[in-house]
Amino acid sequence: MKKDGLIIWRIQLKPIEKERTTQDKNYKQIKKAILFGGIASDEIFTEFQLAERLNTSRTPVRAAIQDLVKEGLLVSIPRKGLTVRKITPEVQDEIFLLRSAIEVESVKKLTQEITTPEQLRLLKLILKQQEEALQNDYAISFIRLDHDFHLSLTRLANFTIIEQVLNNLHNLTQLMGLKAVSKHGRMKNVLMEHNQIIQALEEKNPELASQAILNHLEKTKETLIIVDNS
Repeated sequence: MKKDGLIIWRIQLKPIEKERTTQDKNYKQIKKAILFGGIASDEIFTEFQLAERLNTSRTPVRAAIQDLVKEGLLVSIPRKGLTVRKITPEVQDEIFLLRSAIEVESVKKLTQEITTPEQLRLLKLILKQQEEALQNDYAISFIRLDHDFHLSLTRLANFTIIEQVLNNLHNLTQLMGLKAVSKHGRMKNVLMEHNQIIQALEEKNPELASQAILNHLEKTKETLIIVDNS
């Protein structure tokens, strides 16, 4: 564009993408391996071994490990090294107690919030994506979508703080979820249980919705006990 004899260039400025640091890359790689089974739950390893496997220096690996220890995903064993956090039966009980209380209230409120079928479209879409993950035997995608499904219940109910609480439990629930779906047939049962929750919400029946979510969580808990004892 020309103005007062000067040429003014109209340049569209785009945000500059910040390159991830080596520490950030290591953190994401190690966390992914922990959550998705790349590091066995009974494996004991050192900072040096991780650095070798990642083909990088120990300094960024050490910083990444410190963050993961703070998050509760890694545990330091004196004079031995590190291991993935074991979720004890006591911790599982606490998580299911918390989730039961939270999610029952979420679906109860949601039965009152629903006014149109479109409001449940997101849950149905997630369920369809889980069906595809099951057909392709993608356990990792299935668990990620499972988290999205349960988080969407609180989000649709407009429970902002409760949504944050569930997000804080995400790492632990993902470890538990991957263990649960390792049992043959569990993914298929999860789909049926999620569908029952949606149907109860469509009927706007708070008692039925509460029972559906409690049944789903109880079945997951029972599955974890079976896997642990097998």
